[in-house]
Amino acid sequence: MAVITISRQYGAGGRTLGRMVAQKLGYTFADSEIIERLAREARVSPQWVESFEKEAGTRLSRFISSMVAKKWVDRVLKEERGYLDEQSYLDYLVLIIAQVADEGNVVILGRGSQYILDDHPDAYHVLLVDRVANRIKFLMDRQGHSEAKAAALVESEDRRRALLYGRLGKSDFDAPLLYHLVIHMGRLGLDRACDLVCRLVGEC
Repeated sequence: MAVITISRQYGAGGRTLGRMVAQKLGYTFADSEIIERLAREARVSPQWVESFEKEAGTRLSRFISSMVAKKWVDRVLKEERGYLDEQSYLDYLVLIIAQVADEGNVVILGRGSQYILDDHPDAYHVLLVDRVANRIKFLMDRQGHSEAKAAALVESEDRRRALLYGRLGKSDFDAPLLYHLVIHMGRLGLDRACDLVCRLVGEC
């Protein structure tokens, strides 16, 4: 009943590796599932949660949290008239990640799961890192972006990640001591990284 959390620098291949590990182990890959569960709990649309996460930690999300226009909220939310701000998002997130972890045999992608499940007895925390140039190339190869677009995405997502963790009061998200395994993807690649993670949890 292992739980694997995968944290990553943007473009290091976290989503791709997560799917590979889940498929190899027969585990659930919890990414969109977390969005869907959170949306149900908050009574908002999954698209609203996705948009919220993309803007998390930015000036826009702080504006939404403190100065929401009611008519605008009514337009974007479901009929149940749910609501989501930064604090309620975090509350729901902690609850749902804990629930998913308790179900076991799951790979959880990001969303601070390495902190939320820090003391979980069956959780293994993995961090993926790589050089900026390699991350840009990964996005170009895997997603078909131009070099300029990929570079802009890496820069903006790195900044967003730091801002989001800053809102959580965390600045050590890339510190090796948080994790069971830190993988430099430029040195190992996806296949060897997948094998390492499976071996970590004793499933290979």
